[in-house]
Amino acid sequence: MADIKYYDVILKPVITEKSMNAMGEKKYTFLVHPEANKSQIKEAVEKMFEGTEVKSVNTMNMDGKKKRRGVTVGKTAKTKKAIVALTEESKDIEIFEGL
Repeated sequence: MADIKYYDVILKPVITEKSMNAMGEKKYTFLVHPEANKSQIKEAVEKMFEGTEVKSVNTMNMDGKKKRRGVTVGKTAKTKKAIVALTEESKDIEIFEGL
């Protein structure tokens, strides 16, 4: 397993209608490093966003989609997505405030 620092774990937030609705329940969705595990994701969220306390982390591996360009067939990169649930006492994550 690669030595992943906490600032390399979270790649970007996922902005979809479903993820925005889950924010009302203090659940935030991120694209994360494909080799990151749940404890690394929890540590990264708590260190990057002050005042947050993670209750649980759910992860899912998503395979790349098949794409065609004429005769050539290829695949997009596989990704990993994490849904992070915060405790009730935790502060909200402010990266989503401007959306």
